[in-house]
Order: sequence, then C-alpha cells, then structure tokens
Amino acid sequence: MGKNGSINNMLIPNVSKLPKHQNAGKNLKGEKIDSAEFDNLLKERIAPQVPHGEKPISLSVHAAKRLKERNMDIDNDEFFKLRSAFKKLQEKGGQDSLVITEKGAYIVDVANQKVVTAIDKDNIAENVFTKIDSTVLV
Repeated sequence: MGKNGSINNMLIPNVSKLPKHQNAGKNLKGEKIDSAEFDNLLKERIAPQVPHGEKPISLSVHAAKRLKERNMDIDNDEFFKLRSAFKKLQEKGGQDSLVITEKGAYIVDVANQKVVTAIDKDNIAENVFTKIDSTVLV
C-alpha cells in the first residue's frame, strides 16, 4: 500500500485474451439460428395471454403517467373489469368512452383497446369528462 492507504500495484485482467464468442447465433447443435424465428418465439412466450382474435389492452403514455401520479394500480381484478368494459362498449358501438370502477375512472379508446387517461376514485367528482360517447360502470 502507498502513503495514503491506496493500492499501487493493482492487477487488472487482460480481457482481450478471453475466447471469442464464435458460437453466438447458433443453437446447441451448431445450427445457425434464424433471428426472425427467435423474435417470434420470444414474442409468443412473453406476450400477454389474450384470447384469440382479441386485441390486448394498452396504456397511452399519458395514462401511464396519470396512474403513477395518482398512485393507482391496475391489478388483475381491475384488468378484467376493463376488459369486460371494452367488450360491452364494442358491442354497443362505443368509441371514446368513460369506464368507472370501484378504484377509479378511465377514458378509453375502444377501437384501439387503449386506456387514454385515468382518474382515482377520490377525484372523479372534481372532473368534467368531455368528448365521450358512452359510459359503463363495472
């Protein structure tokens, strides 16, 4: 150690002499992997389980921001309520709609299966909801 307690002779491994990753892009049998095939498999495995022919529900950037600001969480129960509301609204021809649950209210774009914004239950009465064509309570 040096005068100030520092280490003078520090050993740093030479990482340039590590073996190259020559097998990257190959499976265990040494066969070349098609990256598109891998991407499709990955999407299948990590994609949310959505019934066949049904679009997944998504959040707009604005809705995600509002959920965070208002300490709201879309748990399984809330998710299934939203999914049920989307189905009802599609059947009735809703487009830009208000969905009210026990936890809060959501403005949704029915055609795109997207939550546009979210309001916590304590602030629902303070808001004016405009440009909606339908409302559903779930």
